[in-house]
Amino acid sequence: MRLGRVASPDGVAFVSIEGEGGDGASSLLAKEIAEHPFGTPTFTGRSWPLADVRLLAPILASKVVCVGKNYAAHAAEMGGPAPENPVIFMKPSTAIVGPNASITLPPSSSQVDYEGELAVVIGRPCKDVPAARAREVILGYTVANDVTARDQQREDGQWTRAKGYDTFCPLGPWIETAVDPADLEIVTELDGEVRQRSRTSLLLHDIPTLIEWVSRVMTLLPGDVILTGTPEGVGPLAAGQQVSVTVEGIGTLTNSVATKQR
Repeated sequence: MRLGRVASPDGVAFVSIEGEGGDGASSLLAKEIAEHPFGTPTFTGRSWPLADVRLLAPILASKVVCVGKNYAAHAAEMGGPAPENPVIFMKPSTAIVGPNASITLPPSSSQVDYEGELAVVIGRPCKDVPAARAREVILGYTVANDVTARDQQREDGQWTRAKGYDTFCPLGPWIETAVDPADLEIVTELDGEVRQRSRTSLLLHDIPTLIEWVSRVMTLLPGDVILTGTPEGVGPLAAGQQVSVTVEGIGTLTNSVATKQR
């Protein structure tokens, strides 16, 4: 099942997206879900062609937990060894934006980078989840861009400011509940040119391991998001560009880039 959030003529709603085709295709239908998408969704009976509504971020998380240096080649391009254990940090929920929204470059940064990633969406409250039971707490998977003010990351020595600006966590286009995340291609394109290409099978710490590690530290709530790390090939964004991240079996997340108005 593909789960999303849309702005329709009747307001904002969770939906199940049905049919075949790319995100935004006129052949897709958005069927309104009553209340929330967790558990077994029930439907209101209302629906819209996806072309007639606006896709929003598929979930509004209470927190976004991110994993750094989770591909060996990316750790190398950042100038360090691959970590023995997962390195985690957080983005605020206010960083989340949806597909086709603008990534806003803050005037205080001289280098803002894209980082295409696979994201995991949690489906129920959980704590101290063993890796062997991680699938039981997952709602599904979506596409993410861990936008980063690289100069500020280097300057601060910790990553909160560099990762936490509004619009620095694009998510979408929807949540796919049926995909197997073990070996999916992930591709980032900047103005149509491929900048990142890798596979999730190259994750240093796989998704069950990440859920076990993170849930030992904090309680995870329905809708919380874990960004699993970016492969090599990260690089800077400039105003007027368009960045797209595609994860095989899920879809493509596309965002424009703009400069913040003072």
